[in-house]
Amino acid sequence: MRSVVRYSEAFKLQVIRELEAGRFGSLNEAKLAYGIKGAMTVGKWIRRYGKNQLLGKVIVVMKADEQTEVKELRKRVRELEKALADAHIDSRLDAAYLKIACRRAGVEDVEDFKKKHAGKL
Repeated sequence: MRSVVRYSEAFKLQVIRELEAGRFGSLNEAKLAYGIKGAMTVGKWIRRYGKNQLLGKVIVVMKADEQTEVKELRKRVRELEKALADAHIDSRLDAAYLKIACRRAGVEDVEDFKKKHAGKL
């Protein structure tokens, strides 16, 4: 049977203070230094008692017009990614059609053919 370990509020606050002061490089280091068994225990203590900056959260503060701009830019990025994917597919199809046309015309070297006829199309 597993024994349940209960930590006092003072102990929890001491661990959190030392983390916030930079004594430990990570939650895991604090856990190991104090012999705390639970994998998520120290993280729960920080969420409950400590400063949230130790959890690696990022808070972004924006004005309403900035939020609108970000949404528009994300939409534009999606559109450009789709256009790039379409262009890539078109390019691959063009290359495949050129190979087929060269093979049917009896041209052995496609690259040589492209060099000879560059700019004439």
